[in-house]
Amino acid sequence: MRGLRVLLVAAWLALAGYTGMVVARHGMDLLPIFLGDIARGGWPGQFNADFLCFLTLSALWTAWRNRFSPGGMALGVVAFFGGAGFLLPYLLFLSVRARGDVAAMLTGRARG
Repeated sequence: MRGLRVLLVAAWLALAGYTGMVVARHGMDLLPIFLGDIARGGWPGQFNADFLCFLTLSALWTAWRNRFSPGGMALGVVAFFGGAGFLLPYLLFLSVRARGDVAAMLTGRARG
């Protein structure tokens, strides 16, 4: 579990630094570029479409894990738009809260 936590922190720090650099160089105008690449039908668009599927799965898992409660739905929206910037610290938080129990971390409270 310690290795996973180190990976989550390192990945978040790398992503935050890279995001800061991109925002400084290109601004916050992501959506037209992201969707424009998809509309053009090239490899950058294919990557973005693939990533959009991962964002959707992340959002659905986050909402499901929280039993589609109002808070869970809000977290799902944050997961969709926040991507790994949200998911990495959320998984770190869950790993600490579940005391390393991966099943509890991934599924939430006992289901049944």
